[in-house]
Amino acid sequence: MSILKNYIDGRWSESVSKDSIPAYNPATQEVLAHVPSGPNTAKDVDQAAQAAQKAYREWSKVPVMKRVQVLYHLKTLLEDNREELAEIITKEAGKTRGESLGEIQRAIENVEVACGTPMLMAGDIIEDIATGIDEMMIRQPLGVSACITPFNFPGMIVFWFLPYAIATGNAFIVKPSEKVPMTMMKIFELLDQLDMPAGLVNLVHGGKESVDALLEHPIVKGISFVGSTPVARYIYSKGTAHGKRVQAQGGAKNPVVVLPDADIEMSSKIIADSVYGCAGQRCLAASTIITVGDDKGVIKDALYETVKTRTTGYGLEDVDMGPVITAESKSRIEGLIQKGIDEGAKPLLDGRNTKISGYEKGNFLTPTILENVALDKELIKTEIFGPVMSLVHMKNIEEALQFVNNGSYGNMACLFTTSGANARKFRNEADAGNIGINIGVAAPMAQFPFSGWKDSFFGDLHGQGKHAIEFFTQTKVVIERWPNIWSRKF
Repeated sequence: MSILKNYIDGRWSESVSKDSIPAYNPATQEVLAHVPSGPNTAKDVDQAAQAAQKAYREWSKVPVMKRVQVLYHLKTLLEDNREELAEIITKEAGKTRGESLGEIQRAIENVEVACGTPMLMAGDIIEDIATGIDEMMIRQPLGVSACITPFNFPGMIVFWFLPYAIATGNAFIVKPSEKVPMTMMKIFELLDQLDMPAGLVNLVHGGKESVDALLEHPIVKGISFVGSTPVARYIYSKGTAHGKRVQAQGGAKNPVVVLPDADIEMSSKIIADSVYGCAGQRCLAASTIITVGDDKGVIKDALYETVKTRTTGYGLEDVDMGPVITAESKSRIEGLIQKGIDEGAKPLLDGRNTKISGYEKGNFLTPTILENVALDKELIKTEIFGPVMSLVHMKNIEEALQFVNNGSYGNMACLFTTSGANARKFRNEADAGNIGINIGVAAPMAQFPFSGWKDSFFGDLHGQGKHAIEFFTQTKVVIERWPNIWSRKF
């Protein structure tokens, strides 16, 4: 099996590096590809940056109405190839087919919103800010930008950034996760069909060496990242130290509060989908479920009955949940479960030591539920990124809000209730960037920014929507006076 190629300056080319690492199917352990790696991948980044800079000079002069035409074509290509893309995602990321199709739909929605860039990037003008003087604010492209994407949404997250970047006149470089390279290879096969200058979009593989090269390269003006909090903090710190604009989405530990007046049947199904969807490997997965009041056993029993029927297996088959991404991830999750039990948690369901017939080598866990989890222990504070639900109990909504707001993460917080007053209180007082009311995964639609607070985000402007337009443009203020020469006497 040959080493994957990069896509630089409008053509597929071999990496300068001859080193590589394998990418596996997490359900079967089949090697799907060999991905370029090692210090020489920095030379690939330089080639991509040079090509992007050349394309940017041409593309930034193209009228915005013409720039968005390529997005209409891209939308059609994504729709026509969604089934193939979903199959690739399932094979390399482990998702169910339905989850993969949903991911592609979210990507398409971002392309649709970016098609509105002619309106979204409009500036402002005030005539006669002083007598005979007009003042205006215009938006111009930032330059060459890059995104570094994670393994868990290989077909969606790049579209939080790429369509907005090129619609606003920038050139773009993508560095996908080395764990899931094949989805991006297919996406770039589609991008290759668009009527754009060579070098406008570029794909470079690699690991930390490629990341550091992007963070340090003087041509690259903006960096978009989604991943764990430690890496997001590193990306933000190093990128800004090199004078770049950076948006870095980090990890999460998302709490869900269930009040006594909640619709229990509905809530239990929605919460189960939130915790175990994508095998818990998403930054908006519910993790800590907080029951409130005297009837904690009701929601606990409902969750148990709902969760125990969920099926686990290969995502191309008829199952509810697939594997986690690597054997190392599986081992880490199992270790956290054991540590929670050692610290006093009681397992209602224990998903460790799972074997799926026909896929014995796969990285499978079944859903786990732990109750009586101590609030001051690691299981409550650490992002597990796996199919584990922690149940805790609190006296009232005030105590639950205090717990939510004391956490170091701030990606999402959700409340289940039929009380409008409590919903409004939670919406206003919860310290998180994405709030769900009777919603288990508060994932913003493409028109809205994918928000995040505290240690879940580093930067000022998030991905998607108007925030993306602002991130990929810089404002220029122009003040003009035009004397009326025809009023002069000759």
